Parts: sequence; structure tokens; C-alpha cells
Amino acid sequence: MNLKVLLPYRIFMEKAGVTRIVVQTIEGSFGLLPHRFDCVAPLVPGILTFEAEGEGETYVAIDRGVLVKAGPNVVVSVRQAIAGDELEQLKDSLEKQFLTLDEQEQKVRMVTAKLESGFVRRFASLQHE
Repeated sequence: MNLKVLLPYRIFMEKAGVTRIVVQTIEGSFGLLPHRFDCVAPLVPGILTFEAEGEGETYVAIDRGVLVKAGPNVVVSVRQAIAGDELEQLKDSLEKQFLTLDEQEQKVRMVTAKLESGFVRRFASLQHE
């Protein structure tokens, strides 16, 4: 099989010669082998595991998305993805990314609060005129 993982802004990964894929769906764990019928599956945040010919397992932490299998091609489209060869390495990468996102989210909330308070002050001053 040929696996392609897409993010909203780029191709995250392309891999040929994939022998099996396991993903998490809303119904539970879902496995794909090369001769499986074509299908579409909604994905939940979790770990996508795949194995390519002559290589070990590779893990990809993914966000929500969709998987489409058409013939030998499997396309996974998700919001975010992080790859790793070991689960421990992947865990460390995820923690770093989430800490960065938390800091960014706090900055965005502060800016939004300042904009809102400025708007309210200007609106109140218009009411008094």
C-alpha cells in the first residue's frame, strides 16, 4: 500500500510499501491490510501505527481527521501529526508541542481580552455622548 498523511498546509508523510496500518476510529481500533476493500473512516485523536516492508513499526500521533483507502492508496487527512519510531520519543514530542500550544493560547487570550475591553470602553464612551 501507499500511505500519504496530509495536514491542512502540507504533505506530512508519504510512504510506499506499507504492509499494514492501524488507526483509531469512533468505533475503535481499525486495521488495514493491502487487499482490504476500499473504505472511508473518520479518525479520532490517537496513534496511527504502520509497518513498511523491511522496516519496523512507525508511530504517528494524529488529531481528528479522515482515512480514505482507494485501491493500493491510503490517504489520511488530519489537522496535526507528529511522527516517531518509539512511543516514548513520541510522548516527549507531544508534551513539548502541547506546552508550546498552551503558551500561544494564553497569549491569544490576553490579546483578545485587551481587544474586547477596548471595544467595551469605546462603546461605553459613545453611549455617554
